Amino acid sequence: MLEVKNISKTFNPGTINEKKALRGVSLTLNDGDFVTVIGGNGAGKSTLLNAIAGVWPVDTGSITIDGQNVTGFPDYRRASLIGRVFQDPMTGTAATMQIDENLALAKRRGARRGLRWGVTAAERNEYREQLKILNLGLEDRLTAKVGLLSGGQRQALTLLMATLQKPKLLLLDEHTAALDPKTAEKVLNATEKIINRDHLTALMITHNMKDAITHGNRLIMMHEGNIIYDVSGEEKKNLTVSQLLDKFEEVSGNEFANDKMMLGI
Repeated sequence: MLEVKNISKTFNPGTINEKKALRGVSLTLNDGDFVTVIGGNGAGKSTLLNAIAGVWPVDTGSITIDGQNVTGFPDYRRASLIGRVFQDPMTGTAATMQIDENLALAKRRGARRGLRWGVTAAERNEYREQLKILNLGLEDRLTAKVGLLSGGQRQALTLLMATLQKPKLLLLDEHTAALDPKTAEKVLNATEKIINRDHLTALMITHNMKDAITHGNRLIMMHEGNIIYDVSGEEKKNLTVSQLLDKFEEVSGNEFANDKMMLGI
């Protein structure tokens, strides 16, 4: 479903601020893979997601989604293939519109627009069923303005909006980092349910090692623009946080020193 071949990205090349963010990264995701991505600050995690999404062009290499080479496509040309949830809960929803109106916008993305616009009774019933999976009581608040929701509720709604049309690839950029632990757990559980139910292919960045081990069928670790560890199956299921820390030190030659990630242990 996703094939990244030898992509590199350098910011501010030839200047004192030059930063090699990606150094010949290659990655293949099969249909239905749910891959968690961990690494310290500056490891290249967000740069990888932004390169796949088309936020900025890569210097070398190629990116293929569902058999289509999208390397030269800007982000809006990849939008029909990708669903994305950002770290900021305020991103991805229209605050002045109702919950059902936000879902209707997401459902009709890419469709032809006519003069008539409204949410039908059938659509509302569909949205109620979809919202129940979030376990946040939003199915009973369809007409509530999204701006009145909590950060966790808005992030969960954004997740639902990003997956309504079953994208070829779902990108999750630390989408629970700004939430309290209890709400973050609910959103992560809903994420896994939706991915499994709809057989989505997903790439999720997280700073929480425990979450990276618990969720998904595969885990990759990045360091200084490279993928330094790739584990899946039973080996991933049996991992512990301490083993993951040991593995980082073994393959990178550095001690892991990231307070934000350590707090997630």
